[in-house]
Amino acid sequence: MTFEGFRLLYVLACVGLGLVILSPTLAFVVTAPSEVRFSEMWILGSGRLIGKYPFNVTMNEVYKVYLGVGNRMGEFEYYRVYVKLRNQTEPLPDALNGTPSVLESVFEYNVFLSSKTVWEKEISFYFEEIAFDGNNCRISKLVMDDCALKVDKVGGWDEESQGFHFELFFELWLYDAAVSRFQYHSRFVGFLMNVTRNQ
Repeated sequence: MTFEGFRLLYVLACVGLGLVILSPTLAFVVTAPSEVRFSEMWILGSGRLIGKYPFNVTMNEVYKVYLGVGNRMGEFEYYRVYVKLRNQTEPLPDALNGTPSVLESVFEYNVFLSSKTVWEKEISFYFEEIAFDGNNCRISKLVMDDCALKVDKVGGWDEESQGFHFELFFELWLYDAAVSRFQYHSRFVGFLMNVTRNQ
């Protein structure tokens, strides 16, 4: 072996030995890329299709949608889904600031999910008490999954789109053990409805 070959072998051995000795320290400095953590939420309409949501709704007619939540957080999570109903002038959650709607929830679902699992629920609902008075429509009772809920929502006639518009939407909250409470998880889904008189 030549002197240059021996020198190269000596340098490689020193570098290898140095890496072995420093490997515990390097583990603190260099971390392997971690899996992206996120939650997902969706709402599907008739036939479990996007866009097949009930739009023209009437009193005492049953409608169905499919609500889903997926856990990609890397560990077991406890979710709460708040159901809210709004008229066309009331606020949705603020996506820019990550804050929930100030509206009171009318119903909720509690969901426990291990990592990489999903929960999907068929939700049936109908409006039991609707009254029309000139340019106003009042929804007094919503029945969701066989639970009668007092909602008392008034919507005005929208001249531009020719309807009384309301939106049923769902906010995703996540239990934070560090503060021992649910916090808004910056996700919501919903669909717009035009409430019409029974024919």
